[in-house]
Amino acid sequence: MGKNQDYIRKPEWLKIKINTNKSYTGLKKLMREKKLNTVCEEARCPNIHECWSERKTATFMILGDTCTRGCRFCAVKTGLPNELDWGEPERVAESVEIMGLKHVVVTAVARDDLEDGGAAVFGETVKAIRRRVPGCTVEILPSDMKGDYDSLHTLMGGEPDIFNHNIETVRRLTKKVRARAMYDRSLELLRRVKEIRPDTPTKSSIMVGLGETKEEIVEAMDDLLAHNVDIMTIGQYLQPTKKHLNVERYYHPDEFEELKQIALEKGFRHCEAGPMVRSSYHADEQVNNTSAQRRIKYMEGYESQGKELDKTNF
Repeated sequence: MGKNQDYIRKPEWLKIKINTNKSYTGLKKLMREKKLNTVCEEARCPNIHECWSERKTATFMILGDTCTRGCRFCAVKTGLPNELDWGEPERVAESVEIMGLKHVVVTAVARDDLEDGGAAVFGETVKAIRRRVPGCTVEILPSDMKGDYDSLHTLMGGEPDIFNHNIETVRRLTKKVRARAMYDRSLELLRRVKEIRPDTPTKSSIMVGLGETKEEIVEAMDDLLAHNVDIMTIGQYLQPTKKHLNVERYYHPDEFEELKQIALEKGFRHCEAGPMVRSSYHADEQVNNTSAQRRIKYMEGYESQGKELDKTNF
């Protein structure tokens, strides 16, 4: 783990703005009442206050709070998961409705103990949100499901607005950073989504600061584009505890801006890059930029049935 490595002090630009207003505290209270988990909390996301307080977005973590993998960058606890909770999809959807969220990311712990990797629960969660809040856009962020592409069809049955699966790091560092995950298997998963639903935007993310080179980052961009990925996010790796991988270096905001420009010039339809950027950072804007027409079509279909729609979410 590099215990003898000198500690690298966090730079000034990594200061986090705290905003615990009514929206934030209300959402936090609701999560506890509904016995729901969010990756915002479990993974110690630095943007939780901005997303919950200002942007009316949240990332729900379904399938429990215990992951079957032990990635060396992630703060989510690992171990033997509990039984599936089939009431979870409806509780997630109810919470989305109560809070008036305009965009939701649904992710999950890796459930390698399940034959379908949790795909059925994923699909039911998206469908439940659609029933309760048809105007809310939904992004899903699953594990690689061990490369089970039948389960991928099940998962995509919910018709998410964005399919997100993170390669997390460059090819050379994958074995060191990710547990049981394979770089090429993640790329293949993203490619197959486009085969199933060509109109669904796909997205992936990498962390920097783990010892990768600029050339390797650019190579990762090329790999994602070769597998028809539309959106890329790039953020700074932050060590969650002393047990996790050390930060090799902190990238300056100017370096992130340069990487963003490279990504856009290469052909990504959207790119978020910055020290605090995480996979779901400003995800509502990404939907607006890549799925606006699809959402409008959905709205028109809903209105044609004579149902009332809350347009404040758009």
